[in-house]
Amino acid sequence: MKKYLITGFSGFVSKHLLEYLSFSGEPCEIIGISRSQSEPIHYDHLQIRTYQIDLKNTQLVREIIGSVKPDYIIHLASESSVAYSWQNPLESFQNNTNIFLNILESVRVSHLKCRILSVGSSEEYGIVDPSTLPLTEKHPFNPISPYAVARVSQEMLSKIYVNGFGLDIVITRSFNHIGPGQNANFVVSSFVKQIVQRKANNISDPMEVGNVNIVRDFLDVRDVVKAYMCLLKNGVSGEVYNVCTGVGYSLEDIVTRILKITNANISYFVKSELIRPSDNPIIVGSNLKLKNLGDWKPLISIDESLTDIVKYWEQNLS
Repeated sequence: MKKYLITGFSGFVSKHLLEYLSFSGEPCEIIGISRSQSEPIHYDHLQIRTYQIDLKNTQLVREIIGSVKPDYIIHLASESSVAYSWQNPLESFQNNTNIFLNILESVRVSHLKCRILSVGSSEEYGIVDPSTLPLTEKHPFNPISPYAVARVSQEMLSKIYVNGFGLDIVITRSFNHIGPGQNANFVVSSFVKQIVQRKANNISDPMEVGNVNIVRDFLDVRDVVKAYMCLLKNGVSGEVYNVCTGVGYSLEDIVTRILKITNANISYFVKSELIRPSDNPIIVGSNLKLKNLGDWKPLISIDESLTDIVKYWEQNLS
């Protein structure tokens, strides 16, 4: 029975990953690590045990990884909000780079043979020339936020531990995730929650938004977790893979689609306080390298994803 150690266990992506593993029908052992307490959960075919620890605690991380001896480590834990990193740059950096380094060192000193999935971000690309789109993995770094700098550092550490210590690490640059269950701190989920609330309560005040002209490559979280499992199975150690759709949508287009799905008549205005100090006008990736591994492609359309997010908030706000 394979052992999967999942960090960020109580988070958005982890829940969808567990559903995918359960649906696959293959019995496996799950070791979940989370900073917050995880409620008892049950999934068919999965044996789950959890630890509530801070991944910055070097000693505890080494004890757990050394005793568990996982076959795979899926590192989902992060402080993943770009906006938060501007407000709390030190905490953002420590809760991205330092926790990852603790995991790598724990694997190294324990002499474990396990495959690690290092989840990075499209924010590593920074501001790009639109003529270079879609971005391939060969495009250079240009991080423009504290969060993006931390993600670049994580990727460089991965390369060092593959080449210098022989660890087995597959690296992603994951583009924007969306899907049911995502926290409203993230832009698309925030839009949907606000629109559903306003429609349900007949609120006529316009909705506050930031810069809606930016363009992002949005991938449904259910396609994301399939990509991660594909990379664990087929990815080349030390290689970097974009996890994306290859299609960009402006936030204005996203709002328009949500309004159509909800049949809501709600206006909005740009609030200057919601605009970040520096932001990437457009990020769209190429997923050809990932697709060439043979058994992955994005299947969930943007409208299907938005519809499921609307259903999620309608159920949770009722």
